[in-house]
Amino acid sequence: MIDTPTFDSFLQQVLASSWAEQIAVAAGIGYALLVIRRSRWAWVCGGVSSAILAVLAAGAALPLQAVLQGAYVLMAVYGFWHWTRESGEPVAITVWPLRWHVAALLSTIVIAFAAAPWLAANGAAWPMLDAGVTVVSLLATWMVARAVLENWLYWLVVDAVSFFLYAAQGLAFVSMLYAIYFVIAIFGLRSWLRTWRAS
Repeated sequence: MIDTPTFDSFLQQVLASSWAEQIAVAAGIGYALLVIRRSRWAWVCGGVSSAILAVLAAGAALPLQAVLQGAYVLMAVYGFWHWTRESGEPVAITVWPLRWHVAALLSTIVIAFAAAPWLAANGAAWPMLDAGVTVVSLLATWMVARAVLENWLYWLVVDAVSFFLYAAQGLAFVSMLYAIYFVIAIFGLRSWLRTWRAS
């Protein structure tokens, strides 16, 4: 059951969102939808969205989220370059072996635990979650740029946690972006899985 005062507060935050949040959300949705189609223009939308979100996250006491968004801008440049050189065809989808996922997740846990105390000492609102989401997001973004099918599974987790982080810090409109991303990730996984099986 929805707690009415909390829901009302959330709705008020959404309605009072800044133009910057609205542009970031629109560009972010464009990015996610174009990634499903494996269009290189996804990276342009993603770069614009991430640049704005970096500023918003920094102002909301989510320092690693700000750094993460800045890294997304750099990854957008790489993604655009990598997807452009595929001779006009959509980039081919690949799959990682299980051992790569195990190594990636163990590394993520170690890095998040190492970074969390530093974040806590520097005023981060949610140090452990911020660190974990940042590391997994960087990994998942790199996987998208390399067209690794399982990136969508990582994004489902990241989107759910990010929804909570941004909502808890008063960026309700941005948190809605992550709720939308979560739904898009489900469709993205199904679409890429079908394409991979067909190939």
